[in-house]
Amino acid sequence: MAETRNWKRIRERLELKLPVRVRCREAVGVEWNEVTRLIDVTPFGAGLTLKHPIEKGRLLHMTIPMPRQLRVFDHVEDQYRVWALVRHVKANSPAPGSAPLFEVGVAFVGKRPPHSYEENPARRYEIGPLTTQQLNAVEEWIPTEKNVDDNRNQTRHNIPVDMVIESFNEKGEVEESEQTVTENISEKGAAIFTTLTLPVGRFIRLSSEQFKLSVYAAIRGHSVGPAGVPRIHVEFIDREWPL
Repeated sequence: MAETRNWKRIRERLELKLPVRVRCREAVGVEWNEVTRLIDVTPFGAGLTLKHPIEKGRLLHMTIPMPRQLRVFDHVEDQYRVWALVRHVKANSPAPGSAPLFEVGVAFVGKRPPHSYEENPARRYEIGPLTTQQLNAVEEWIPTEKNVDDNRNQTRHNIPVDMVIESFNEKGEVEESEQTVTENISEKGAAIFTTLTLPVGRFIRLSSEQFKLSVYAAIRGHSVGPAGVPRIHVEFIDREWPL
């Protein structure tokens, strides 16, 4: 119990620039790893920066040479391997010619992910009750009536906005790109015609010369129009579209 009391007292964020390996499964069959450094850390979570886009509610697996007094489990292991839930994300505008960085805050949620994550890594989660280890458990994120109403209230504009779709490889480099147009668009998302094969859960970048703007988005679904043209349905994750 003495050890538990010790780490319970360490609730303030400690500025420990520890190296961390982050693993993310964007979708079934799509995975990336990135080595970065923590900004700060507590026994319950951490701040870090990532080159890969990510969104609130996703699970990440982190491997950290964490001081043992900050750990909740695996006190004798060299590395602390913990699952973390993304709680907030802020995209930093890059300097010309440089890649963007995403400031990410995570909550540590345990040694193993929920079973539903194994089936579908694109699921989003939210904080649940405390576990027996005093870490936060996670529950599947379920749209509430308010969420549904907010989405319905977003006016969809049936206008063709020029778009360049870009997907990324494991290194964060552009893997595929396509010039296309939207079928419709709102401040929070869009339906976009595309011939690219992009599964639900993938993160993409959308750039418009018309609007002089780039945004990041998560793919939420697919459909085929009356003319047989495939399209993806996306939600913007770093900012709203200025309509």
